[in-house]
Amino acid sequence: MRAIRRLGKSPKERGDTTGVSGSPDILELEDGSFAVIGEDITDRVGRQPLFDAKCAPNERIVRVTRATLVSAKNDIPDN
Repeated sequence: MRAIRRLGKSPKERGDTTGVSGSPDILELEDGSFAVIGEDITDRVGRQPLFDAKCAPNERIVRVTRATLVSAKNDIPDN
């Protein structure tokens, strides 16, 4: 499995990085699915943040900045 492209602006272009640590990002994978790089907030929001949203043991809930998601909007396919 490998990433083939970034959706939206790079963290540097958004001002979301110091160049030393990781940065929020949205990546498209070669199989057409997506990967999100963000701050792990699973322990803070819990494994069931909404009554109909559950996080399985093999999943993590990550936070990405609003700027990250908004900048990716034009790169997200309609289907």
